[in-house]
Amino acid sequence: MERLVEIEKFDSEESSELTLRPDAWDEYIGQEQIKKNLGVFIEASKKRDEALDHVLFFGPPGLGKTTLALIIANEMNANIKVTAAPMIEKSGDLAALLTNLEEGDILFIDEIHRLSPAVEEILYSSMEDFRIDIIIGSGPAAQTVKIDLPRFTLIGATTRAGMLSNPLRDRFGMNFRMQFYTSDELAKIIHQASIKLDKEIVHEATIEIAKRSRGTPRIALRLLRRVRDFADVADEEEIAHSRTQYALDELGINSHGFDEMDIRLLNLLVGAKGRAIGLSTIAAALSEDEGTVEDVLEPYLIANGYLERTAKGRKATRSTYEILNISFPYEEEGSLF
Repeated sequence: MERLVEIEKFDSEESSELTLRPDAWDEYIGQEQIKKNLGVFIEASKKRDEALDHVLFFGPPGLGKTTLALIIANEMNANIKVTAAPMIEKSGDLAALLTNLEEGDILFIDEIHRLSPAVEEILYSSMEDFRIDIIIGSGPAAQTVKIDLPRFTLIGATTRAGMLSNPLRDRFGMNFRMQFYTSDELAKIIHQASIKLDKEIVHEATIEIAKRSRGTPRIALRLLRRVRDFADVADEEEIAHSRTQYALDELGINSHGFDEMDIRLLNLLVGAKGRAIGLSTIAAALSEDEGTVEDVLEPYLIANGYLERTAKGRKATRSTYEILNISFPYEEEGSLF
């Protein structure tokens, strides 16, 4: 079953995300420092009539990496080709993409850390020298053909920057870490999206959705669409605060943005009374695989100080005990177990 607070995009959300996605700087809310720096670099590139240097965005899913890439293309008046690393299975697939680019075009590769080593090798020379070397034939008769490429911009996005190889990371001229959004920023995004959805929403309702959206625009927009459903069924012309509270409570999203899986994980950690629990033990207790726990459940809890990773395993923090109204466990000396 899909979790409403899942940070990965649902298959059914592709068209709705496109409809609500901003396409200009003045519409893009949040990530102010990144916007400020990118604005300078884009303006400088346009003045020199050059392609923008290669850009890498990294951070959790749902924070606007793809949207930023599309806005960069608009600002540079450039064509953009969008793909994902799993779609590029062999070096020939990447060569086909690169040779179809024109001067100043942008190639956006999502989840770029998932490229195979053979495909990465093709990228090195194309990013650095704007040239690819293709081997034709095999054995003694094999020949290397060099193909010059137009100057293009590669924009890479990854949720796992640590899995990116150093040679590939070093070839990006700009690296930007995406941050979680504040409630005020999310409230503005929700209000902006409600206009596009042609459904009025009161300010208190935008704040309520924002507080439960885990700092992630993708989740905020998903919750807005579900709350709108509740309002439409009740024949309400605008989304009221009371309706929003009722809808989110019915959907199982509490005031901290936690759903049932989060609560189960936090209760498990709290039940250990200060002792660390290993990842494999947590995964078994929740009937989930370790990758899901590490990549889906933990990032938001860690970023907001509810969970701590240690050498011995995972621990609940003081904040977790406080929100669950459970006393913080101390040893006799007064320190945490």
